[in-house]
Amino acid sequence: MIDLNILIVEGNIREDSEFFVKAAGASAADNLKNLILKIEPSTKTEIVNPGHDAETYYALKNINKFDGIVFTGGAMRINDMTDVIKKHIKFASDCFNQSKKILAICWGLQVCSTAAGGKVNPGKNGAHIGIASDVIINNEGKEHFIYKDKKNKFTTPAFNFDEVTELPKDSILLSSDKVNNVMGVSFTAGNSEITGLQYHPDYEYYQMINLIAGRKERLFNNKNFLNEDDYEKHIAYIKSKNELLNFDDRTCEVRNWLKYIK
Repeated sequence: MIDLNILIVEGNIREDSEFFVKAAGASAADNLKNLILKIEPSTKTEIVNPGHDAETYYALKNINKFDGIVFTGGAMRINDMTDVIKKHIKFASDCFNQSKKILAICWGLQVCSTAAGGKVNPGKNGAHIGIASDVIINNEGKEHFIYKDKKNKFTTPAFNFDEVTELPKDSILLSSDKVNNVMGVSFTAGNSEITGLQYHPDYEYYQMINLIAGRKERLFNNKNFLNEDDYEKHIAYIKSKNELLNFDDRTCEVRNWLKYIK
């Protein structure tokens, strides 16, 4: 049996990571690490934060030892284009040149798409607040390894205000929903193969509910909820979907990617 070695790219700055730990029980990178180890217990993992130059230098210097790279979700927004965001994009570009298989989740998809020449903007049809309903896998997606054994229409944890509005060159769209056209996508950049998901197979609904509660004031200020009743109905809806989602269904894409890179 091959023991995988995975590089996990943290998508948050320190302050946002502290919020994720408090609300969801782990940083984005640690949450993804915990899932990978549940699926493949013998996997070796290392975490890098692109905002820290020493970490990215070390990771790129030792990049050949990694079988794959995962870019996690995060709370930043591409179009703010801070110096830290630029470092995330630069690190993705550097990884593209290393002949790697990359899984890019939520913020990770937006970073990798931008680094590969695509564009990201605020979602025209709103946001996913803890959940994405009725994601539909298209014909290309049905043939892609990432969706092996996945239901053709599924509901999943998700949390994003922005979306990929222009795909990198020669991308293959794999899935969509009513909020975001780009929910699943595959493309090559440099020497690497990227599979991107605009939702979270790595999170559970209870974690999403806690993240929503922690962002409640911001969500009301942004008019994502009209009033308290609207908010409570949304939370109740997520809880109802939690009863229908099991571990294997939710994490199918991560399992498929790990099998693919072996």
